[in-house]
Amino acid sequence: MDELYNQFCITGVTATVLNLMGLPVTAEIESPLAPIVQKWKNKTADRALLYNPDAVALWLYQKYTNLFTPVIANTQTALPLLSVMPSVTPVCFASMYTGLLPVQHGIRKYEKPVLQVKTLFDYLIGNGKKPAIVSTSNDSISRIFLEREMDYYIYDTVAEVNDKAMQLIQEDKYDVIVIYNGNYDSRMHKTGPEAQEALRALSDNAATFANFVQAIQKYWFRHNTFYGFMPDHGCHAIDGDCGSHGLDMAEDMNVIHFYGFNEKQ
Repeated sequence: MDELYNQFCITGVTATVLNLMGLPVTAEIESPLAPIVQKWKNKTADRALLYNPDAVALWLYQKYTNLFTPVIANTQTALPLLSVMPSVTPVCFASMYTGLLPVQHGIRKYEKPVLQVKTLFDYLIGNGKKPAIVSTSNDSISRIFLEREMDYYIYDTVAEVNDKAMQLIQEDKYDVIVIYNGNYDSRMHKTGPEAQEALRALSDNAATFANFVQAIQKYWFRHNTFYGFMPDHGCHAIDGDCGSHGLDMAEDMNVIHFYGFNEKQ
């Protein structure tokens, strides 16, 4: 049987964020994700919170839907998306946050050079917006988007990342905050995608995102805010009770994003 791949690609994320924030979208990048833009076509966000849990596959949502309850309860729509090849973290986040395919942005294997093409962050800065990245050290998001006129908060642990992200939400001084959590990915690689330890990390990701959304509702009530639970690629089991990704297969390529929009009070 042929594998079933999702229709819309993660390359549409950059243009979607720009569109929903009322900023120009250049012709060089992938078009916005039509279902998301259509849903909020009459709204303009002045804040965005983009939460990136690593390696959370569509099939995990389909099989362990209950673990995603905190995400479902705090968003208004979900969109199955297709990752890019090779389905490894730096390649995928580069595509997500440039709006370009790997052949265009230049990261085509597991390596973490600083991107030389325009990224979402460059478009935001060029339009007078203030973005920030909160990530763990040496991970893709903490490295490939460096050398921009923006703030980077890089920590050793996921717990420190999430504490800082919560602090930044409370301070309400950034227009866009991108948060990376790699705890599911790291556990999945060591113990397998469906091991209890990995699934606990997945549950932690869902709960963390819900906490961020609830903080948005409390501290960003003066803003229209677009927010998302946005994994980069999926995963699959391999021999030795371990997990992996990087292949052109539905388990690795199909993900699902959850989005919400909180209107100012």
